[in-house]
Amino acid sequence: MTKQELAARLRDIEWEDFEVKAAKSELPKNIWETVSAFSNTSGGWIVLGVKQSGKTFEIQGVDNREKLEQDFLGTLRSGKFNTTIFAISKQYTVDGGKLIAFYIPEVETKPVYFGNPTNTFIRMGSGDQRATEGEIRAMFRNQSFGKKTEETIPDSGIEMLNLDTLHNYRFALGETSNLVDLRDVSDAEFCEQVNITNKGLLTYAGLLMFGKAPYVLRYVPTFCVDYIEIPAPTIQQAEVRYTYRIPEQQNIWEAVQIILRRFRTLVDAPIHIKDDGFATTDESQYKVLREALANMVMHCDHFDSLRSCVRVYTDHIEFMNGGAFPLPVSEILGKIYSKLRNPTIAKLFRYVGIAENAGYGMNKLTSWETLTGTKPTIESDRTIATVTFPLKSAIQRLTYTDNTDVAKNVAKNVAKNVAKKLTDRQQRIIALISENPQTTRAEIAAIIGVATKTIERELASLSEIVRYIGSKKGGHWEIFDNN
Repeated sequence: MTKQELAARLRDIEWEDFEVKAAKSELPKNIWETVSAFSNTSGGWIVLGVKQSGKTFEIQGVDNREKLEQDFLGTLRSGKFNTTIFAISKQYTVDGGKLIAFYIPEVETKPVYFGNPTNTFIRMGSGDQRATEGEIRAMFRNQSFGKKTEETIPDSGIEMLNLDTLHNYRFALGETSNLVDLRDVSDAEFCEQVNITNKGLLTYAGLLMFGKAPYVLRYVPTFCVDYIEIPAPTIQQAEVRYTYRIPEQQNIWEAVQIILRRFRTLVDAPIHIKDDGFATTDESQYKVLREALANMVMHCDHFDSLRSCVRVYTDHIEFMNGGAFPLPVSEILGKIYSKLRNPTIAKLFRYVGIAENAGYGMNKLTSWETLTGTKPTIESDRTIATVTFPLKSAIQRLTYTDNTDVAKNVAKNVAKNVAKKLTDRQQRIIALISENPQTTRAEIAAIIGVATKTIERELASLSEIVRYIGSKKGGHWEIFDNN
């Protein structure tokens, strides 16, 4: 900081990375709070010898700059803080007053505190705030950023994976041109090659992606990928809490497959006729939401008690994530940048084309404005990251009340055409299938509020009306009205 830059700042109120303190011959007691705050945030300057009065600064100067400098730098080296802080000191003379300034850099390994972790401070605006317990825990977890899910689990093995889920992933991978040389290898060899296992031991990433529920919850009890559809612009305005909530899934891959099917019903997918007469479907909006979901899972702190969740309101979609981005959003947007909390999970999504190549995901999210004319917002603090996409028009969903809409009428018409009287529950099942042919028995059961076996019995009695076409994982329902 030059003398001219210092003078310019002294003409303004305190900045986020700049604080003044009156000091004659002794260091102010609260200076260590500011050292902690700058170390834990983005660094900054502490200037001694200036008194702030409201929005103006008064140059008072200090009596002995050399002594203050030695006291300050000596304390930083004395073990007062839990880590070494390498400050830079500079001396100035402004309006006849002798000033001394210290630059405190941001420290990579946080939290930085003095005494004990409760003395952890962060910079908020132009002031120092004591960090909350949740913020302190997040800082400790971030010490292993990009490492925790790469670790192996003792006494673990491939038998802890849900092989149906793994095979579904490998089928999806086979639809791409990636990792062609691994298509015919055994499951054990495949897992070693993509870091699902490491020397036979499961990585946390592999367990989270494909594990069986008992093992996932044993080793990562905080695991959850939540998805809720709320029939209003806000939770407070909703007459019911939600119209759909994803049933608990065993692992990330199973949850993502269900959520992606829901996404297809939420956004426009216009059909374009090419010059050769063939039609193509524009899935650009769907792909943005798919990228947002992948980013949420890749950046999620799966060991945090704060659950990641997708909330779908009538006028916007919100991706709320436990765990902040590694840098301020302003420093990531518009740049090719990649630093992931969960590198293996990210690679697994990229291999099957669900996520962009490293560094391009944020640019994909911001393309929503070009596609829809509505601007997404991306926010991140120390414990939560939120990405919100406005919807151009309100989403109309089924609500099974006395004045039910078109989808339920489909069920009634089908019943009439096949000369079979359907129960209310059967009508609701057909209405759900009409709305989303890719829905699962478990999803239908969760919405209606009965056991999955009950839905299976109902579908068996509806076999002349409803049939499942295709593979177990990639098929769909078809409704036959015999017209």
